[in-house]
Amino acid sequence: MICQECGKRPATLHFTKIINGDKNEFHICENCAREKGEMIPGTSNGFSIHNLLSGLLDFDPSSLSAAKSQAIRCENCGLTYSQFSKLGRFGCGSCYQSFSEKLDPLFKRVHGNIVHVGKVPKRSGGIIQCKREVDTLKKDMMACIEAEEFEEAAKIRDQIREIEKKIAGM
Repeated sequence: MICQECGKRPATLHFTKIINGDKNEFHICENCAREKGEMIPGTSNGFSIHNLLSGLLDFDPSSLSAAKSQAIRCENCGLTYSQFSKLGRFGCGSCYQSFSEKLDPLFKRVHGNIVHVGKVPKRSGGIIQCKREVDTLKKDMMACIEAEEFEEAAKIRDQIREIEKKIAGM
């Protein structure tokens, strides 16, 4: 593939930028990338995970104001959220708790959830998947009980029993 900028050299950098929902793919050579100021992996000005995290932190959909973001500070190391968003890394282990109010929306946006559940192997993961389904159903059943929806809770209880029988037979 030829560089989209100069049309002369082979494109060695291929990247996608998504800005305001518009996806743009770029295929450019190293020379044109340097001229445009793009980061080139593997070079002294290369991409780092800290730059990625810092870029994600600049987008803040939460309701916290900028002034409040500035005021959030880790009690252990003194790092402010503003400093963290520029550095892209924590100062200590306590920063997770100090910035948790801001991190949960970030993790949900990046990972789709705030709890890591891992992957389950398809061949040997049948029991694990069933147990996870039972756990989810138990939470649903408790929610129904709290909402006094006892008929729905009874249906869920029956589903749990069926899955537990299935697990015992595996």
